[in-house]
This record gives sequence, structure tokens and C-alpha cells, in this order.
Amino acid sequence: MRAAVLEAYGEPLSIESVEDPEPEPHGVVVDVEACGICRSDWHAWQGHGEWADDQVPIGQILGHEPAGTVARVGDRVSRFEPGDRVAIPFNLGEGSCPQCRNGHGNVCEDGYALGFEETVPGAFAEQVGVPHADFNAVALPDGVSTTEAAALGCRYVTAFHALAHRADLEAGDWVAVHGCGGLGLAAVQIAAALGANVAAVDIREDPLELATELGADATVTAGNGVDVPAEIESATDGGAHVSVDALGRAETCRNSVDCLRTRGTHVQIGLTTDAERGEVSLPIDEITRWDVTVVGSRGMPPSRYDELLRLIASGRLEPDALVTREVGLEDVSDRLAAMSEYETRGVEVVTEL
Repeated sequence: MRAAVLEAYGEPLSIESVEDPEPEPHGVVVDVEACGICRSDWHAWQGHGEWADDQVPIGQILGHEPAGTVARVGDRVSRFEPGDRVAIPFNLGEGSCPQCRNGHGNVCEDGYALGFEETVPGAFAEQVGVPHADFNAVALPDGVSTTEAAALGCRYVTAFHALAHRADLEAGDWVAVHGCGGLGLAAVQIAAALGANVAAVDIREDPLELATELGADATVTAGNGVDVPAEIESATDGGAHVSVDALGRAETCRNSVDCLRTRGTHVQIGLTTDAERGEVSLPIDEITRWDVTVVGSRGMPPSRYDELLRLIASGRLEPDALVTREVGLEDVSDRLAAMSEYETRGVEVVTEL
């Protein structure tokens, strides 16, 4: 099969012919029909993460937002058979650890990160292997296309889990979203669908226009000395109840914390670059004084995908509204390079494999 392989950090991926995956006894192999191109792929391509012992190895097949059709099934798999349409979470659990048993498979103690480690090659390829498929694979309803499911990827499900499960967002709350790439725009649309009011922040007008189309009630153009927390406090009449850093820069993280009202919640979903190397300074005394909550969020447990899929099937959420470009496998390197200059818009999906 054809696959896009990381041969050197920051250099074009190599389109190679590699061996077809075989299913493990507990796994399946999926014919990939669509796979999102995510900023986490960009981090991997850049070689980030070595400060957290999380650097992707050279030789890795990247791609972690796949959807497609089951092609082959291991002999211990009971929930799936060839021909079933599925989405695959990037944060794969093994299903039996205490976290998995308690509904937190996204942080499985013995889990895998699809496309980021040698044991689970990614989905910028014609096929992808999925371990522990009965636990991890998610059956797609008839009304959800594989392109929509790829748009869910890690961005949409991470944003949904962050807002619905980690921040306990309530209708009528004000949500500030810092950074309107694919992850931030997903958070905007989800927050609006859950009944919240949304203030979107970015340095570029184009994504802010898209954020407005997706449900943002207010926008803030950052940069050029703009006091972002003050602008959000004005727009929200007192500050955000929930604020999301969807970019992972020291400035956006600090702005997210500083724009909260008393007893607000900051949610960190953007990963840092080599500028921060995983470390950001925060006003701990202020966080303590005003009873502020700081949480992280990563992916979503496979057992809770049905909540999100019901909202999509009902038309309340439209992940395909974020899809701005469909590309081929040969285009992935160029699209990753475009992320370096923040030249992408919304979600881009590989559909030509």
C-alpha cells in the first residue's frame, strides 16, 4: 500500500510503498477513505515533544484522524465485520485498565497514540491497523460521511470532551476561544451548539469570519498591542465562564486565564511548540484567590462518541462545515508546511489515497 512516511523532521514526507497491515487477533484493518491533517501532525513533523519524551520517531507513518471501512478482522473481534463504516480515535485504549473500565479510555494507562508511535503506524496511508477494535473503533451512523468523521478527528472530539465533559459547560455561559485553527473553530461550533455564547480570538480576520459563521457572538482581533483579556471582559460583560487555549502559545494560555471571571475554568487543549517546550508561566496567586479551575483535555473516550454522533445526526453539529479543502496523499507535506505560516483555514482532509 501507499503511505506518507516521516524521513526527516521538517522535510517533505516520503510517499512509499509499504507492507499492508495485518490485524492483530483483537484488531481490525481499515481501508482509509478520509484522514484529517491536524496541527498535531505538524508538531510531529516538526519533531516537537522531545521535552516530554513524546517525540515521534523517524520512519513513522503519520496521520491520526481516519475514517473508512473495515477490510479485515482479527479472530477475537466481535463487534465489527468487513464492510462496516468506522471512525478511529487517535487515543487508543486497551480496554481493561482502571481508566478504561471507568470510562476514561482517552487516558488509558497502557494506551497507544495512533500515528505517533512505532507500534501504531498512522493513517496517511491506504490502510490502517486498529488494535483492541471492540473497545476503540466507533461505528458510523448512516447519516455521517467518512469525510465528516475525519473532520471529527482529534480536534472535534477534543473540543467536545473539553467543553462538555471537562469544563461542564452550561447553556448561557460565555466561552472564549483563543486560536481559530481547526481545533478552535471546532470549539466555537460546539460551544454554540451547546447553548453557550462565544467570543473567538485570533490574529487573522479570515478565521474570525469563519468563526462568526459557525456561531461566534463576538470576535477579538489579537496582536498590535490589543489587550485581549480586557476586550473579552468587555464583550462578555465581566469575563468568560470558560476559556479555551486552542493554540498552545504562552501568550494565548495567559490570555485565556486572565480573561476569566471569578470561579471560571481555563481549558488547555493546544500543545506547546519548541518556543515553550511544555512550560508556561501562570498567575498562581490569582488562580487561587479567584477560585479559578485549570484543566487539561486530550481526545475523548471512545465510549462517549455516541453523544457527539447523535448531535451530528440531528443536524445540531456540522463538522463538514469546517472542511475547507480535500487533498491527496502527495499534498500532505505542502499542507503541513502551510501550517508553519498559519496559512491554513478550517480543517483539511486527505480523501485521495
